[in-house]
Formats: sequence, C-alpha cells, structure tokens
Amino acid sequence: MAHTSRVLKSEWTKVRSVRSTVWTLALALVVTVGLGALICVLTNNEFDDMSTRDQLTFDPTYVSFAGMGLGQLAMIAFGVLVVSAEYSTGMIRNSLAAVPQRGTFLLCKVIVVGLLVLVVGMVTSFLTFFLGQSLLGDHGASLGDDGVLRAVIGGGLYMTLIALFSVGIAFILRSPLLTFGILMPWFFLVANILGSVSATKKVAQYLPDQAGTTVMSVVPETLDRPYGPWEGLLIMVAWTVVSLAAGFVVLKRRDA
Repeated sequence: MAHTSRVLKSEWTKVRSVRSTVWTLALALVVTVGLGALICVLTNNEFDDMSTRDQLTFDPTYVSFAGMGLGQLAMIAFGVLVVSAEYSTGMIRNSLAAVPQRGTFLLCKVIVVGLLVLVVGMVTSFLTFFLGQSLLGDHGASLGDDGVLRAVIGGGLYMTLIALFSVGIAFILRSPLLTFGILMPWFFLVANILGSVSATKKVAQYLPDQAGTTVMSVVPETLDRPYGPWEGLLIMVAWTVVSLAAGFVVLKRRDA
C-alpha cells in the first residue's frame, strides 16, 4: 500500500509539472463552455423561426453541450500527453525502473488521470449546463426536470471516459504523433461522417463517442439510437476498458 501511494504521488507530480497537460484541461473547459454558450445564444434568437416539429422535440440540455465536440478533443490531447510525454522524453525508462510492476504503474496513472479529469469534467458539465440554460431564457430546462441531472452528470462522465480511452490508445501506439494523427481526425471527422451515412450508420452508433453522447440527451428524438442513455454510456465504458486492457498488454510485452 505504501508503495502504491508513492507511485500515485509520483504520477500526480508528473501531471501537474507538465504545463501542456494543465493547459489542455483548461482548454477543454473554456472551449466546451464557450462554444456551448454561443450555440445557446444563437438557438434562443432563432427559436421562433424553427419548425413546429423542431420546437416540440427541442432538447435544451443537449443544445448546451454543443461545445462538447471540440472540448473532447482537448480531453483526448490530455490523455495522450500524460502517456506519450514519457515515451518521447525517455522518462518511461526511469518510471518502469522505479516501478517494475507494470500493472501498478498503469493503474496508478489511470487513477490519477481519471480522478483529475472527473473533477474537471463535472465542473465543465455543470457550468456548461447552467450558463447555457440561462442564455436560452424561457426555452431552457431546469436541473430538476426529468432526465436533466442524469444528462449533466453524464457529460462529466463522458469527458472522463474519452480521456481514459485516449490513455489506453497512447499506451498501445506510444508515439504522440501517431496517436494524435489517428484519434483527432477520427473523433472530429471520421466518426461523424460514418454516423451520418446510411450505409454505415448502424455500425457507427456503437462507436465510443456516438454511444457515449447519448447520455447527454434528454429528449429521445434528439438522437436516433437503438439503446438508452445509460446503455450508451456502458458501451463507451466497454470501449475504454478494452483500450486500457490492450494498452496494458502492450506495456507488459514491449520494452520501454
């Protein structure tokens, strides 16, 4: 236990001592809240011009999370940097020499990253919601409305899972350029394209981001999915677990 606590302290020191990781978390908050607020302002101004169907199926909670698409990229960057920075600088050799139990090393990194991102994600999610609803005016929702609290908490969990998923991928690929080159275009462009094309839509809805964002939806018509909000989040949890498990296998079998 004492050994594990020292490893946890070491991982915490690594995270807070690297300026880029701190900035990526701050960027995730600012981008998510700022873009969500802008979309809410525009939506409120154009609400009366929306069709009757769109007004009836309007989901103010989900609209406030419109900035999550860009905010998640910062969370992905954070997850990649906390791993790839050690490989690119060669620090990973010192880390594994100090902690030869690679399972303990990975677990402690996941715990530190997960708890930190969970706090930032929850703050971001609640701030995004409250600011967005105030800007939507009479069209906004209340935290006490059905499904709203679940959606807001789900927003924080989503950001946490996307970062941990990226940690697993970074351990598999080890190269920051390769990891960024795959994850960034995939989540920013490819997954959205696959989700909008009828031929691939049925498969794309089970991708981590497509499934995970379901938890932030309150009105069922907002997202056309064959599963509910919590089921969607569980699909993303499964992706994250697989990613971390694969990362552990690579970490255990390959030299630093």
